[in-house]
Amino acid sequence: MSIRHGLLALLERGPRYGSQLRTEFESRTGSTWPLNVGQVYTTLARLERDGLVAPGGEDSAGHTLYAITEDGRTELRAWYERPVDRANPPRDELSIKLAMAVGAPGVDIRAVIQSQRHATIKAMQDYTRLKARALAAVESGQSRERDDVAWLLVLEQLIFQTEAEARWLDHCESRLVRLSLPADRRAAEPEPPQAADPADPAGTPHPTTAPAPTTTPPRAARTRRG
Repeated sequence: MSIRHGLLALLERGPRYGSQLRTEFESRTGSTWPLNVGQVYTTLARLERDGLVAPGGEDSAGHTLYAITEDGRTELRAWYERPVDRANPPRDELSIKLAMAVGAPGVDIRAVIQSQRHATIKAMQDYTRLKARALAAVESGQSRERDDVAWLLVLEQLIFQTEAEARWLDHCESRLVRLSLPADRRAAEPEPPQAADPADPAGTPHPTTAPAPTTTPPRAARTRRG
């Protein structure tokens, strides 16, 4: 995730200091991707080195303020306009785990899949409940802050992501069952169904699995809008 460009986007609204940037970043994303102050100041130092931000004096409490430069604004505009590159996808722990579990001695890969499916469905249900609250607040007029709208978009992305993960886990299990059949039966079996079109906005939790033990959603710390 581009912390670099996220900080530039916040600085475009005016000079800020490190702790303030961290707080606003987490507020905008619902603490889904928490930052520490050291990470923020390291990123600011690199942005300053690259000429994208510059020290902008101090506030009344003596905090060093940082301001975006014209080069920084140009870089930010280019980031907004540039599609996210999917040529080198980030490492995904679940994909790596299943890849390593295939054929691993003493590992029941179907049990691994089932355990993950429970956790994925529970996370999706948590996200869906949080979305309902956020949407009700925004649509009722109780809250029109840009942070609330931004958090709603993040929640919806998390819901789509967990829906896709649940479908993929179902596909993996079907694939493993088919590959475990003798060759003659495998030839007669149909291929596992392909995942649904990601453009189709599935709006309900995955129906095949009961909820797992409660997990803590990333927005749990932000209770003022609950």
